[in-house]
Amino acid sequence: MFELVQVSEQSYYIQSPAKIGLVKTDESHVCLIDSGNDKDAGRKIRQILDANKWKLTAIYNTHSNADHIGGNKYLQGQTGCRIYAPGIECDFSRHPILEPAFLYGGYPCRDLRHKFLMAQECSAEWLTPDVLPPGFAIINLPGHFFDMVGFRTPDDVVFLADCLSSRETLDKYQICFIYDVENYIKTLEMVKTMRAKMFVPAHAAAAEDISDLAQYNIDKVYEISEKIVEICKEPVCFEALLKRLFTDYSLTMNFEQYVLVGSTIKSYLSWLKDSGKITARFEDNMLLWERN
Repeated sequence: MFELVQVSEQSYYIQSPAKIGLVKTDESHVCLIDSGNDKDAGRKIRQILDANKWKLTAIYNTHSNADHIGGNKYLQGQTGCRIYAPGIECDFSRHPILEPAFLYGGYPCRDLRHKFLMAQECSAEWLTPDVLPPGFAIINLPGHFFDMVGFRTPDDVVFLADCLSSRETLDKYQICFIYDVENYIKTLEMVKTMRAKMFVPAHAAAAEDISDLAQYNIDKVYEISEKIVEICKEPVCFEALLKRLFTDYSLTMNFEQYVLVGSTIKSYLSWLKDSGKITARFEDNMLLWERN
């Protein structure tokens, strides 16, 4: 873990639970794409920088989930680097309580206020094309989170953040976090057509061709949506629907999984309702979902 892997002349990634991109902008300066899940990740990144005599100039965050921005505060304090994040992700990076609050739908209890869902605050700035090193390009990747982006480096390596998961992850957990299902599918359809020297997803193996994996993720989305519609053949409340999905997919309920999977299922319900496949009605002061 935290092994530095070179994938092209300028571009590397650091193997970690969420891969961290590292790109040389000249012989002595580098930038990062994300920063790992916590202060310890930041320390290990700093050790890699020191071992190679590299100076960190900036961190470009793909999005604001805690496992991607957890090293921000430590690295900024140690190196003085600037931190950039796109759109709403910048606000979440500045105010990380927003992530567990958003997932829970209210003030999060202590069980949700931990480093896996809530990073430390950092001084993030707005990510715009003009703050990128020469030759970098921003790739909009909406769906997984609000304003998530990826990056194409000058030597044609594409960092894809969390827009897809590995086959192993999907087969094990089945329901991976999605904020906007419609845009998630559109992003994956776009990714399927992309070409690059190398693709580096945060939670899947680096590969020269990502199209088959993108399709596998798309197929899983449709599988889950069809299962939800089938469960809704009889009117069902959200909690009963969530229980059924956890049981059928052999998932284990805890606070973290309740908010991550629960928020995702609510996003599926919104998408299915907006597309006319299910409907919602209130009965005896309870919201019920039902197949059309």
